Amino acid sequence: MPLSLTGKQRRYLRQLAHPMKPLINIGKNGLTEALYQQIDSCLLQHELIKVKLLESCPVDKKECSQEISDHTQSYIAQLIGRTIVLYRAKPEKPVIQLP
Repeated sequence: MPLSLTGKQRRYLRQLAHPMKPLINIGKNGLTEALYQQIDSCLLQHELIKVKLLESCPVDKKECSQEISDHTQSYIAQLIGRTIVLYRAKPEKPVIQLP
């Protein structure tokens, strides 16, 4: 797994994620083990997901995005407002081909 995404790859992933709806909402419970498992399983299914931080989320959005990225071994393709776009290629037969 490369250390980070290039600007071109990030732009491509943002383009793919634009029409998507957030699959996961993080609320007042913040980051829990169950939440990490949910994000992990969504990444396995979809490769590219949106995570929404609700107003009640106690964790700062930058800290939260970094924590999720580290814990799930995924890339942060975008952090816009309170929405995080995460990407992780499937271990076998990835669907999304990065430029």
